[in-house]
Amino acid sequence: GAHVIGISQDSDVLTRQFVEQTSAKFPIEIDQDLQLSRAYDPFAVPAFVLVGADGYIKRTQIGFDKDELNAVAEEMGRRPIAEAHDGAPHRKPGCSSRHREPSGAGASPEALNVYGSTGTRASRIDLSEDPYEYCFREFGDPLPVIPPTVERVDRMMSGLVPAEIIGRIPPCYGEATVEKIAANAVMAGCEPAMMSVLLPLVRAVCDERFNIHGVQATTHFAAPLIIVNGPVRRRLGFACGQNVFSNVARANSTLGRALQLILRNLGGATPTGIDMSTLGNPAKFAYCIGENEEESPWEPLHVELGFRPEQSAITLFAAEAPHGVSEHRARTARGVLKAVTRALATVWSYRVCAGVEAFVVIGPEHARTIRREGLTKQDVHEFLFNNTGIPVRAYDDDGDGTNQTHLYREITIDGERCYQKFRSPDAIGIIVAGGGAGKFSAVIGSWAAGSRGSQRVTYPCP
Repeated sequence: GAHVIGISQDSDVLTRQFVEQTSAKFPIEIDQDLQLSRAYDPFAVPAFVLVGADGYIKRTQIGFDKDELNAVAEEMGRRPIAEAHDGAPHRKPGCSSRHREPSGAGASPEALNVYGSTGTRASRIDLSEDPYEYCFREFGDPLPVIPPTVERVDRMMSGLVPAEIIGRIPPCYGEATVEKIAANAVMAGCEPAMMSVLLPLVRAVCDERFNIHGVQATTHFAAPLIIVNGPVRRRLGFACGQNVFSNVARANSTLGRALQLILRNLGGATPTGIDMSTLGNPAKFAYCIGENEEESPWEPLHVELGFRPEQSAITLFAAEAPHGVSEHRARTARGVLKAVTRALATVWSYRVCAGVEAFVVIGPEHARTIRREGLTKQDVHEFLFNNTGIPVRAYDDDGDGTNQTHLYREITIDGERCYQKFRSPDAIGIIVAGGGAGKFSAVIGSWAAGSRGSQRVTYPCP
């Protein structure tokens, strides 16, 4: 008859601890050789699979959830197998299954899935209930979404190859085919032309240097910030000026939301599961801005990185929310930039240095004040790097950063001994954005930077 199989990829000791903690009353197989995982193909483990009498999978539950396990028992016609007050946690999330991780550069995760692969096509379903309510419940963020009907998805793809795999989205490594990307774009409210930006954006988010696996699973605030450069900004209507961080333009909001839906629906990082952020970030609805290249006195970001001005590009940065910089009285470049350094000093945590990065979004009025004195963009990089530090006297007790001072570089700022905040001038990205009125700028801190964390990546757009 029907039966439940539990799958664990942990050691014997850890699996026994899990059984004791959760009071599991069904067999859990230790799958170190990944044969069961390849057969049943769960996105994450531990996993609990309900196999029917016919040998086909009826339901797969990822992680430990008492309500879901009891629903499985009910389907089998049995009593609840997880008691509400037995001392076990109500829910514990899973981690991505090792059988879905690529084995090497250019490799693809492969599942045996002897019970029938779903292939690369998106699922098609018939609904007897309201499609808006169904999609909101199953795929939302949790705002209502536009139902991705076959007609809408076909229009979004506009002649592209539906089954083409653009990438595999960590942490659960779901296949991001053109069709599945288009379905999420429809739900987010994108126009069909947005696919020209969304496809390279998915390639960028799958770049191992960006490490979306870490960004999605960390307890930190980080969310992917999208920065758009080049002619595509105007062609598709991206906001670059007034209210640039707000819900001012359909392009910004829907592209940012489409990426977040892809990360949830294909990557599996739901905010009550694998996404472990302690406090979260409102940017996880949408976080997308365009650079105000027309108001900038310097070369835009993508040109600074080696692209031609007539090219379009998107940059991804694992980012905190913006920290405001208000400086209305300074009349010199130094006065404006010193205000920026004080905000930069607080990135991640005040006394943590070296392992962080930041973006400085300079408002047009501040940019004009700085440029009046002839400073180039490189001059601004150097000034911010050399003048952002934490006074040594601030390390007289314990706390974040105080145990790593042997790794920090000591410099002198305005006659005071300080530890330098950043490793290099390049750790501080600079763009110009925002409206023409108001002496405001913003600092955006990073998640852990470098090869052990996330590195910003830039990809060209058609």
